[in-house]
Amino acid sequence: MDTTKKWWQKEVIYQIHPASFKDSNNDGVGDLQGIISKLSYLHDLGITMIWLSPIYCSPMVDNDYDISDYQQINPRFGTMADFDALLAQAKALGIKVIMDLVINHTSDQHKWFQKAIQDPNSKYRDYYILRPGKDGHAPNNWRSNFGSGSAWSLLPGEKNLYYHHVFSPQQPDLNWENPELRQALYRMINWWLAKGLAGFRIDAITFIKKDQDFADITPDGKDGLGKVKRKAENRPGIAALLHELRVNTFDKYDAITVGEASGVPYEQLTQFIGPQGYFSMIFDFHYADVDIESGSEWFKRTHWTVSEFKQLLFRSQLAIQKVGWGANFLENHDQPRSVSKYIKDPKYQNQIGATALALLYFLLRGTPFIYQGQELGMVNAKRQTIAEFDDVSSHNNYARALAEGYSKTAALGFVNQRSRDNARTPFQWDNTVNAGFNEGHQPWLGLAQHCDQFNYANEKDDPYSTYQFY
Repeated sequence: MDTTKKWWQKEVIYQIHPASFKDSNNDGVGDLQGIISKLSYLHDLGITMIWLSPIYCSPMVDNDYDISDYQQINPRFGTMADFDALLAQAKALGIKVIMDLVINHTSDQHKWFQKAIQDPNSKYRDYYILRPGKDGHAPNNWRSNFGSGSAWSLLPGEKNLYYHHVFSPQQPDLNWENPELRQALYRMINWWLAKGLAGFRIDAITFIKKDQDFADITPDGKDGLGKVKRKAENRPGIAALLHELRVNTFDKYDAITVGEASGVPYEQLTQFIGPQGYFSMIFDFHYADVDIESGSEWFKRTHWTVSEFKQLLFRSQLAIQKVGWGANFLENHDQPRSVSKYIKDPKYQNQIGATALALLYFLLRGTPFIYQGQELGMVNAKRQTIAEFDDVSSHNNYARALAEGYSKTAALGFVNQRSRDNARTPFQWDNTVNAGFNEGHQPWLGLAQHCDQFNYANEKDDPYSTYQFY
């Protein structure tokens, strides 16, 4: 199979979680000007493309993955002028920019949802998935993907009309069965591509199609609920939606597209990647979730071995190579730090383990995705109470573990191992206050341990450091 003609196969992509990269105005939150100030660092590292986690307007219930306005910049990160400056200055250094595209759901503060609440006759009620309750309860027994109880919540102002949310109640799912809604999304996507974006990483895209019977499923927990993904992840009929999305947007701009496509079996890869695929590439979670039985239930830990991980990784590589191109990753904004996750022996949870993982990772076939701080060998944070966590799924998983009968100590242990906050701690630039993230204002999230050891200032001139290896 000839795959040498695609421009994006030569890229090295670096994911930035903007709130945690560099705080330029000392308010405790990273921002676009902070990223601009560090473009030379990224250029020297050798990356050729930046993937920005969401910077859209958002009430930040889920770290900007709950979007209230797709075409405005969240003021905590800066302005549209700042974004345009980032785009231009990155381009001058030969660095392309892609953004996160979150189109399975919006924030409950989005104008569409607010209009749906305010007017029972509004067309926007059909932009979301609304169903009447059943016997005084939710329409069915689907559990949300964050483990936070039912995947349904009462629509404000209603007594028996519920809206569906695969994730948190503040993230109502969009109704992709509505062609008017789809066209509105396509216009927004093309608006961003016309600004000069190279493409998108596409969030939770395999959840856009729901089984339209909305039937109950066999419970799989003590709460009497069943995982929503059994009825709302990569379901029959999604093919037509993903094809329409591609031809109405990405194809027009030769854009790079990277799908967060959980639930895709290897026998379906030809539909998702390759010459006729919906996306340039997709992330494969079969090997990344080796440590847990379910991506949404952190208390279901596995006792994985290195041999098992090797088999999963090899299977992934061989399956993808048959049809298309891989999107290789060790870390991202949703994953624990790889040194803490994959290196079991504490004495190697340092530059030895980090460089061993990097050697493995960079010799895989596919486009490498580096997550900020991975190149320094950053490690997980260890927090003493659940109150120290920001991540909504961490709080929900803690409560779920308690409900399943685990002790507070055990529940906190699960969250410390798997929390998305592990990846979202401030970047460790040096040994000054707050590891150089800012000039001293309390960061929005507490720093990880060992920031005095694993930081750029320490590693930049050390020939044996993780940074120099990268």
